[in-house]
Amino acid sequence: MQLATEEGLVRETSSVLISAKSESGAILRTPEELTDIVLSFASSEGWMDRVRLRTGHRWYERLFQGPDYDIWAISWLPGQSTGFHDHGESSGAFVVATGILEEHRPGEQTLVIHPGKPRAFGPDYAHDVRNASVAPAVSIHAYSPPLTDMNEYELDGNQLVPRERASERAETLRQEWHVQRGKPANQTGALSIEQVLAAARARLRRLSPDEANESAAKAEAVLVDIRPEAQRTIEGSIPGALIVERNVLEWRFDPASSTRLPVATDHDLQVIVFCSEGYTSSLAAAALQDLGLWRATDIVGGFHAWRATGLPIEPPSNAFKDRSS
Repeated sequence: MQLATEEGLVRETSSVLISAKSESGAILRTPEELTDIVLSFASSEGWMDRVRLRTGHRWYERLFQGPDYDIWAISWLPGQSTGFHDHGESSGAFVVATGILEEHRPGEQTLVIHPGKPRAFGPDYAHDVRNASVAPAVSIHAYSPPLTDMNEYELDGNQLVPRERASERAETLRQEWHVQRGKPANQTGALSIEQVLAAARARLRRLSPDEANESAAKAEAVLVDIRPEAQRTIEGSIPGALIVERNVLEWRFDPASSTRLPVATDHDLQVIVFCSEGYTSSLAAAALQDLGLWRATDIVGGFHAWRATGLPIEPPSNAFKDRSS
């Protein structure tokens, strides 16, 4: 798909969807039922592997089409937006799987939507959904009947004015958000380390030791130990974890780096970083996200929490080390 707006998404499939609806006479799903559908689908396995990121516009793909509803996955890089639009005669629901989105409606307070908190609506519901954060987001959407019509709007004060075609609104908003994010937090422009750490963690879906262990066991992620050698000597290591000390981390995982590790082939790789207690690792994971590794995260509590949970550890002499540094 090449078009940047959801209107393009509709045009691509409208003839097929109209046919499916008229021939089946299917019972339409309520917003409450659609909520259950997106929550169930988002918690299922396999679909996340199909998600991609696109810098020019939001990536989206229809993952299911039935006579009474369809399901879409959408990825959002920072600054990407739908613009104000409705869904014609379709009811809908969506849930954020990872990251954070915002919903804007005329005259209403901005709603920040966190993972696992679905939004549902009936026909003719108009809103603007955007990623105003500094990290990518992924969401699951369902519509009933499947989308056949959408209308786009411009905001005039607190009123929505229909527009004939897509404008450059999304790009304008993206530039505004970059300017807003660049404003200093205080008169000196300085941030405390606690503020920097909080901002980094707001971008991450941090994992418990058990969750990190499960992801690594399924070969879905790579565990990366960024502790210096002195700490590893005292504390031990996690079996199978790559040892990549903090000072070379970005060079080892940037797919464009000439000194990258063999495993760092694309930006979809899930890198789970850990340090001793889970502080430096949060900053490191955010740095990897800045390089486009949008699934990078860290372990809450670091190595100490892993050990306290009773998960396997081994002395550092048996660990696989990154010898390229």
